[in-house]
Amino acid sequence: MALFITFEGGEGSGKSSQAKALYGKLKRQGIPAILVHEPGSTPLGEKISRLLKWAQTTEISPISELMLFNAARSQLVSQVIKPALQDGKIVVCDRFTDSTLAYQGYGRGLNLETIEQINSLATQGVEPDITFLLDMPVEAGLARKTARAPDRFEKEATAFHKKVRQGYLELAQREPERFFVIDARKPKNEIAAIIWQRITG
Repeated sequence: MALFITFEGGEGSGKSSQAKALYGKLKRQGIPAILVHEPGSTPLGEKISRLLKWAQTTEISPISELMLFNAARSQLVSQVIKPALQDGKIVVCDRFTDSTLAYQGYGRGLNLETIEQINSLATQGVEPDITFLLDMPVEAGLARKTARAPDRFEKEATAFHKKVRQGYLELAQREPERFFVIDARKPKNEIAAIIWQRITG
C-alpha cells in the first residue's frame, strides 16, 4: 500500500523523533517502509544540507536557500521517494514542501506562489497523502534545542520562528483534509499513539 507521509513543525517540535518512531513501528509490523529527511537522504542532498545548515562564512540569500532546498528535494524525489512509492512502500519523510513555504515563504518573506511553482517542479507531481504538523509555542520548542550548537535556522530571531509557526497553521487551515495538527507538548507516547490511530483508523 503506497502512502506518502510527511512530518512538519518548527524547531524542537519533535517531528524527527515521531517520524523515526512511526517508521520503526511500521517495520516491526512487517510493513514495507522507508524513512527519509529533508534536506538529505541522498549523497547530493547531504552535501546541500551541510551547506544550508552549517555554513559559517557563506552568506545564503533567501532565493538561494529556496533553490538549494529544491535541488536536494528534486534529487530525493527522483532517486528515492518516487521509486519507493512505485514499489508500493510507505514513505515517511521528515520535512517536505510545506517546510519551504513556512520557512522561505512566511519566514523569509518570499512570494508563496513562486515557491509553490518551484516546489512543484522539484516534486514532479509527488504530494503527501498525510501531513502531521507538530505544533507548539516557539519559545518552548527552541528551549528543547539547547543540547548542541544551533544551526543557521535555529539561530534566527524568535520573530522569524513565530512567522514560521503562523505559516504552518495557515497552511493547515488551507488543506484540512491533508494536514493533521497535533499539540507537540503532549507526551511522546501519546503523540505516537495519535499518529498511529490516524494512519490505521
